[in-house]
Amino acid sequence: MSHLEPTTSEPLSARGENVWTIVVAAGRGQRFGAAKQFADLGGARVVDLAVAAARERSTGVITVLPADAEPEAGSVPGGASRSESVRAGLAAVPLDATIVCVHDGARPFASAELYDVVISAVAAGADAAIPGVPVTDTIKMVSMAETTDVVTRHVVDTPERDALVAVQTPQAFRADILRRAHASASEATDDAALVEALGGTVVVVAGETTNRKITHPEDLDWARRVLAGHSIDENPMVPSRVETRVGQGVDVHRFSEDPSRVLVLGGSTFPGERGLEGHSDADVISHAVAEALLGAAGLGDLGELFPDTDDRFAGADSIVLLTEVVSRVRAEGWQIGNVDAAVMCEAPKLSPRRSEIRQRLTEVVGAPVNVRGRRAEGLGAIGRREGIACWAVAVITRQGEEN
Repeated sequence: MSHLEPTTSEPLSARGENVWTIVVAAGRGQRFGAAKQFADLGGARVVDLAVAAARERSTGVITVLPADAEPEAGSVPGGASRSESVRAGLAAVPLDATIVCVHDGARPFASAELYDVVISAVAAGADAAIPGVPVTDTIKMVSMAETTDVVTRHVVDTPERDALVAVQTPQAFRADILRRAHASASEATDDAALVEALGGTVVVVAGETTNRKITHPEDLDWARRVLAGHSIDENPMVPSRVETRVGQGVDVHRFSEDPSRVLVLGGSTFPGERGLEGHSDADVISHAVAEALLGAAGLGDLGELFPDTDDRFAGADSIVLLTEVVSRVRAEGWQIGNVDAAVMCEAPKLSPRRSEIRQRLTEVVGAPVNVRGRRAEGLGAIGRREGIACWAVAVITRQGEEN
């Protein structure tokens, strides 16, 4: 399993992907004391909220309900275990589906943007992509010894916390891989474990702190407080505030003398135009946007994360690098509000491709990205057509507590 791997967000329609989602909601709610997926949450059932985001990003959604529940449109009865329920849902997914997501019906707050991230990771070549959030507590592995009336636990290992993540759903899979993983009728606590057992490539992307699973009654109380506008903190008496930061990013690249260099701007290629000099693909717009996001979140700069002394990043796709930056920003609890990028160049003309660039970057960032073109009017190195420069400003927000 790879940890927080870079992903790409090329439009799925361009890749010809057919995405279906299985929402697993067949549990009995033994720890909760009732079928938690049917509990009321802001006038809707928990499972209804879980399905809503899936529908935004899927061709179709299969909901797996308890075997004795009243059938609903697009639902199938589940099995005795989670894995059996997933297999029941998978059997209802059309054979021409190329990517299948699996989501817990008890996670009502997974965003459509989180679906974008895991789906795009699979579209980029992974067998599976799963969201994970950092573990903040120290974890101990223990062994248990039982006598007549006493159970004792002894610590056997303390794994490094930095190597651990708490895994969420939705999890996305290449459809044929997921079908192979379930062909053996094996059992696992999540479907990624079955893909791992096959030797498949599973990448971990940044999850969402609000994507909490409803397991106990207090979790439902927490969810209701969130819908009422309180902080995601456990204490409903702590009022919420929004922390806002602004970051600036600047990047400039000179034109290359190498005729084989391809010009890439905002993830779009410009055939017939001179390429830019750089260690990666020299996508000056994506670099400036990434620098603005890193600056706003206080996470260093591109040179620190992807140094030009590292051969792994030679010729790297800057959209992949930007997607990794977005994942890191979101992992710190930040939501991206918007990004504004101003490009200074004499050639090429951006206006014919501007909407395409905006759309591509907006999909990657998960928030509106505006791109504007300006000429240097013949002044300076840019005016002499020696290169291209870009300035970007990013706004990010996150919930915090009042002091």
